[in-house]
Formats: sequence, structure tokens, C-alpha cells
Amino acid sequence: MSTDSLDQAAYDHLWMHFTRMSGYRDSPVPTIVRGEGARIYDRDGKSYLDGLAGLFVVQAGHGRVELAEAAYKQAQELAFFPLWSYAHPQAIELADRLADYAPGDLNKVFFTTGGGEAVETAWKLAKQYFKLVGKPMKHKVISRAIAYHGTPQGALSITGIPDAKKYFEPLVPGAFKVPNTNFYRAAEISGVPALGEDLEAFGRWAADQVEAMILAEGADTVAAVFVEPVQNSGGCFPPPPGYFQRLREICDRHDVLLVSDEVICAFGRLGTMFACEKFDYVPDIITCAKGMTSGYSPIGAAVVSDRIAAPFYEGTNYFPHGYTFGGHPVSAAVAMANLDLFEREGLNQHVLDNEGAFRATLEKLKDLPIVGDVRGDGYFYGIELVKDKDTKATFDDDESERLLRGFLSKALYDAGLYCRADDRGDPVVQLAPPLIVGQAEFDEIEQTLRSVLTEAWTRL
Repeated sequence: MSTDSLDQAAYDHLWMHFTRMSGYRDSPVPTIVRGEGARIYDRDGKSYLDGLAGLFVVQAGHGRVELAEAAYKQAQELAFFPLWSYAHPQAIELADRLADYAPGDLNKVFFTTGGGEAVETAWKLAKQYFKLVGKPMKHKVISRAIAYHGTPQGALSITGIPDAKKYFEPLVPGAFKVPNTNFYRAAEISGVPALGEDLEAFGRWAADQVEAMILAEGADTVAAVFVEPVQNSGGCFPPPPGYFQRLREICDRHDVLLVSDEVICAFGRLGTMFACEKFDYVPDIITCAKGMTSGYSPIGAAVVSDRIAAPFYEGTNYFPHGYTFGGHPVSAAVAMANLDLFEREGLNQHVLDNEGAFRATLEKLKDLPIVGDVRGDGYFYGIELVKDKDTKATFDDDESERLLRGFLSKALYDAGLYCRADDRGDPVVQLAPPLIVGQAEFDEIEQTLRSVLTEAWTRL
């Protein structure tokens, strides 16, 4: 198709995700045609640094021929077969490998097509588990404010972003929210000014809010707590020291499952295969997807502990749930090749070796009047934007609209940096580059952000 035809077809027929389609009625859709390493290229040949790894996905970088070849080889041999009472070697071997990577007794792998479906799976599994063990009232879930857990109706209920949910209500009932771990806003979130000065105390307070919610709803009705190791939405909130250890104690005390939603954080994003390893806790279920294949083919999974799986393996019990494409042979083969690449090139260690330099480079931006906070872990960072650094005053809705969608998103892209300017919570710029990058890319990110954010400040 010609360029003009592509533009017209994009508006007429391609309904893009989370997109204001009216914005492309009279302007072309940004169209990416290829990728190589940490860079992507549009149809005019312009190069951009991929500062978001596609969508927190392309861990190993673009254009990895060995991953394409793994898909080609598998498609020739067995392109598709379901896991509904049957198996194929690729799913078996990948499940075995994921179980080996996972901590504790997380040895059972239920494959899905993506992350939202993995979260949906985990909630359904938790509900049925408690019915099987004689606690049928336990069905509620607790998650954190502003957290994103997916778009299926159940996962969307677990999501803590009001604007993401309001058009689809009523949702699945039984999902309740507690404060997140945004230490930059700790005094505001907690209502206790002193907690804004004590990270560990704030972490304990935030974990204790989970227990307070369990008790308020009744421990005999709560099935699971869903948390990301580093919360994505809102701008990369890492856990304070001791937070997950306290959360584990609380869940154990009340017989509540701890679900680690690692759709973004697993597979090297924080420098470990599973992010719970980085923060030294063992959940009951891990949900994962995205980086498992570096995006070269879609797949997701819920990795479940032997204890939780045990009643499903007894007598006539079974889990009446599944997806046609869950554990797809081609995707599983690509995942195996991707994990081979991880090990051969030491991508996890590369992140651990360079995460300090990434943080230090981004923290240079704190000299700008618009930058309030730089936070995150590994290769996963958020930069919170403010209009007054002394008071931490944020932007109102109209200001945020003009700043992010009216200027920043396009300006960063035009300057050659693909990343995310987001206001689910306070306005932030999010960065999660491919795991192959180093200091040269860190400097390019910092310099581009410095230039664009400096201009943004003059426009306020």
C-alpha cells in the first residue's frame, strides 16, 4: 500500500488500543516498520531509541534472528495444538524451565495468551482453590491504588485506576483497594507527615493497610492479594525494605494467597528472572508474560505453588479454565530460545551491573524545576513531573492534558525517543529500555529528556 493508502486504512479499519482515534482523522498514524537492537524505525527511515522496549516487552532487543528462526522451525514441525487434555514437548519443556527458575515450591505452570489472562487465571484459581479446601466464602481480592492488572473483566476489577474501569462497570464484584508504595507521596497518602521521612516505616504502614482491609472485609472472605514487585501505573513504585516480608506474614496469618503480578517485572526487567527473587519473597502464584519471549510471540503464564495446586490433582477435581492459544507451540519454542539467549548473553547480570549507572544518569534530571522524583529499579524507571518542587504540587487535569498529550508525548517522539508520558496518577515519564542497552543509551535518554522537559517548563 502507498503511504497515503496506509494512513487512510489506519483510520478507516485499524482500531488502535487505548487510542483517541479522532486524533488521526486528519493526521498520519506514527507507523513503525522495523527494529534493530535498541532502535526502531518509522516508514520514512527515521530512527528512534526504544525507551519502553515496545511495551515493557522486547528484553533482548529487536531483530534477533535466532528468535525468528525458532518460530519458523517450530511452525514447520507443529504450528498448533491445544493443551486441553493433551500436551506437546515445547509446553512441557518451557513449564519445566519456568518451574526451575521460580522460587520455593512454585512448580505448576498454567499457560495463557498474555498477562491480563494470567491475572484472570490467578483469581479464578484462587476462588476455586478455597472452595476445594472447604472455605467457599473466600473469594475477594485486594490490590493497590492506581495499579494496573489487565483488561479482562476480572483483571480490570483488580486494577486500581478509576478511569480505566468506569466505562465497563459493573465489573466482577469483590475487589478492594489499599494504598500503594509511592514514597514520594507518603505523607499525603498516609496522612502521617513523619512517614514521608522514614521509608521503612512507610513500607510497614502500607503493608499493614492490607491487613486492615482483610480484617474489615473478614478474613474468611478474602482469597488473594495481588501486587506488582514494582508497581507500574503511577510511575514505578518500588517496595520499601521489609514490605514484602511483612505482606507475606499477613497473608500467611489470614490464609490469603499472595499473587506476585510480574507481567512487567519478570524476565530481567529488574535483573532477575522472577522479580520476587530481587526482593526476597516467595508468593503463592506468579503471573507473567511480556518478556518471556521478548515479544517475538505472545504467551503468558500463572506459576502456581504445589500447595495451591494439590487439591486440583485429587480425584475428579480439575480447573475448568483455559485458552485456545495458551501455551502455543510456536510461542513456547520462542520462549525457550529467548531464555537460552538470556543465559548465553547474561542479560540479567547485565542489568544488575548497569542499573546503578542508569539510575545515576536519570537522577541528573533532578536539577530541572519540572522533575520532582526519579524512582524505580533495574531497567524500569519513572520520572514524576511537578509544577513546584518545594511543595510537590502536581498538575491539575487540564494542565496534565496540555503537558502530556498536548506536548510531551509528541515532542519526545519527534526528538527520537519512544517512551511513555502517563498520568494514571500523577504525571510521569516512564522508561524501560531493552535489557541490552548501556551507558551510551542512558546518556541519549537523559539528553533527550533534558531538552524536551526544559522546553515543557517554558510552556507552562
